[in-house]
Amino acid sequence: MKYLFIFIIASLTLFANDFNQAVEDYNKGGYIKALNTFYGLAKKGDAKAQYNVAYIYANGKGVQKDMDKARKWYEKAAKQDNGAAQYNLAQIYHSAGQSDPHGYEKARYWYEKAVESGIMEAHNNLAALYIDGKGVKKDQQKAFDLFQKAAKMGDPSAQVNVGVLYAWGEGITNDKMKAYDNLKKALVSGKSEASGYLDKLCKESAWVCQD
Repeated sequence: MKYLFIFIIASLTLFANDFNQAVEDYNKGGYIKALNTFYGLAKKGDAKAQYNVAYIYANGKGVQKDMDKARKWYEKAAKQDNGAAQYNLAQIYHSAGQSDPHGYEKARYWYEKAVESGIMEAHNNLAALYIDGKGVKKDQQKAFDLFQKAAKMGDPSAQVNVGVLYAWGEGITNDKMKAYDNLKKALVSGKSEASGYLDKLCKESAWVCQD
């Protein structure tokens, strides 16, 4: 899964200078030095620092990768309404869904929080849970609505999903032109998998692709 990487620069806070120095250290490859500073700020309750500690552990930057520590610090930041942390925490639970009996439910909860925080990608991943009925009651229409919101926000993955559902989805009013438009937008944005769906669509309904 794709994890958000948003080093949010602190504004006018008590710890702004330390935080900004840690970001500079990180960007120069001084991961341990950055982690030590972020960790000190994180223990004092700074949500952005908590997010960055989690991100460093999740990606093994200068330290051994440790998803338990990453989850712990993402959760602390997520509870302070850090949208990026909410999204990444949801993805950790989503990935663990097959082994954690409550993983998908926890993923749904944090994706919903991330949606409320305005994280574009969270709409698409929450929709995927509704499509598969994981952690929620299966609801293709709910999933489609979420995919559409993300697609309109410019999420190419959601554009692919909207295109596929418009073209071949069950229980969805098929619209080959809207399918084509969304798949084309996704392809332009670099989603190579859209190409295969476009080829299939154009073979089935050549008239759609006359542009």
